[in-house]
Amino acid sequence: MTSQRDREHIFERLRSGLVPDRALETFAVGVERPRAEINRLLEYVGGGEGAFKFLRGGYGCGKTFMARLALHDAQAKGFATSFVVVSDNDLHFHKFDDVYRKVVQELGTSTCPRGALGDIIDRWIAKIENALCAAGADESAADFDAKVQARIEEEIVSMTGGKAPEDLGRVLREVFALKQAGKVREAGALLSWLSGSENVATAEKKSAGIKGDITSTDALAYLHGILEIVKAAGYKGLVIVIDEAETILRMRGDVRGRSLNGIRQIIDAAERFHGLLWIFTGTPDFFDTKKGVLGLPPLHDRIRFQVEGGLVSLRQSQLELKPFDRERLKDVALRLRELYPSGDPNLIAQKVTPEVIAAKVDEVTRGFGGDVGIVPRQFLRSLVNLFDVVAENPDMALAEPTRTVVETRAAEGKKPYEYEPEPDDEKGYATVVEF
Repeated sequence: MTSQRDREHIFERLRSGLVPDRALETFAVGVERPRAEINRLLEYVGGGEGAFKFLRGGYGCGKTFMARLALHDAQAKGFATSFVVVSDNDLHFHKFDDVYRKVVQELGTSTCPRGALGDIIDRWIAKIENALCAAGADESAADFDAKVQARIEEEIVSMTGGKAPEDLGRVLREVFALKQAGKVREAGALLSWLSGSENVATAEKKSAGIKGDITSTDALAYLHGILEIVKAAGYKGLVIVIDEAETILRMRGDVRGRSLNGIRQIIDAAERFHGLLWIFTGTPDFFDTKKGVLGLPPLHDRIRFQVEGGLVSLRQSQLELKPFDRERLKDVALRLRELYPSGDPNLIAQKVTPEVIAAKVDEVTRGFGGDVGIVPRQFLRSLVNLFDVVAENPDMALAEPTRTVVETRAAEGKKPYEYEPEPDDEKGYATVVEF
């Protein structure tokens, strides 16, 4: 059952034209097949593999919705997640330190929606302590903390095959020591450094035996270390969403090329990051134009969209999301009508009937030439506004929606295309018609 808090969250986000962060499954309509494919990949990655997927669709196809739903499903299956939106200001894919910083800062779990790095590390260290105690160590002994620190570095080396940067182990040892000493602020500063921040004071870095910041050169190695800590803390793995990749098309030509090449490097390395699933979202222009993926043959060759006899496999690199149609919009509207957090649960259902919803679909799409596929966000904002107006004015009478010819005939008990006979109907048409 959806909580009142989640219902309020859903509608507050929709009022602003934004995709809710949670409870998406309550009004997910028409996404069963792509959702099943994402869940197939979650099982694959949860078994110790690395993978990537690109969600392909035009504006209004629900890419962000599908990506957030994927993270909901991932967390329900025991994964940690991260949701990153591409920005032409502070996220360029040729700068892996940018990517790393955004990914780690947006880490979330089912119990900690955002900024979960500290919680994940605490869970991992607790497991180390429990393992030491199970092996006979005395947690009240003077040397117990030293044993924990030694095990921290040993596990980092073991989990990454010795490929983790040395500073990773040093920082984690010092974070543990500072917390044990009650120096929470200093420990927090080092966690900020580990999250990619460049604003940590030199003195605080010096206490851990580190000098510089995480650079683009070693960012992926740090990400590998974070991934292994996530798994050691008890999570199945990590799912990273990179939303709105088409933003790259607005960047300068040289930056575009390097950013696309950065994505190529990420997907080339994906299989080596066991337990990590990358999900990118992008429009057809991002994939199919020379300004985008098509202009970088090494990337295009790896993820090209393929059609076989008019059919498209869900399992290829690009997962195509279909545009909304009228029926899908109506179904979403009916789901939302059930979820609306009104004092009188029957009021909205009585006033906003299926006929009113159908008229609302037509009203909103009329301004877009009847193209339903590009208007879901506008439609949902308009629909929620209608719900709000009805809830605030329970005695109002909604204007009767204008009926189409087909609807009018159906109301009169007539077949949709059955017309009254005319005198000359039986004569048929002339064999030869002259113009």
